[in-house]
Amino acid sequence: MSDEVYQAFQNILKHRRKQKNLVIDGYSDFLFINRNGNPQVAVNYEAVFRKLVDKYNSKHEEPLPKITPHVMRHTFCTRLANAGMNPKALQYVMGHSNITITLNRYTHASLETVKSELQRFVA
Repeated sequence: MSDEVYQAFQNILKHRRKQKNLVIDGYSDFLFINRNGNPQVAVNYEAVFRKLVDKYNSKHEEPLPKITPHVMRHTFCTRLANAGMNPKALQYVMGHSNITITLNRYTHASLETVKSELQRFVA
């Protein structure tokens, strides 16, 4: 995590109204909470993405596809892999117990990526 991101998160916590002293599976002091002071869950984020896509699609001719937090996770992983991140470091960042999951399920090669990689080996 960059220092800027860390400071932004600290700023959120500093200016937030008092929250419940809630402990879930040993975790507390949640960063992202709902109006009731409970931690945000996947369905909350999925609803936000769905509303954003619906709003965009209502105003544009070419619609966006279904975008979910999980799609964003795949995109994040793929872009880090395509940028040349060490696969073991990427596995750690993604929280995967097995490198096979990172490489086979979360990174997606494009035709451009393959062409670029082949060009590196053409003498």
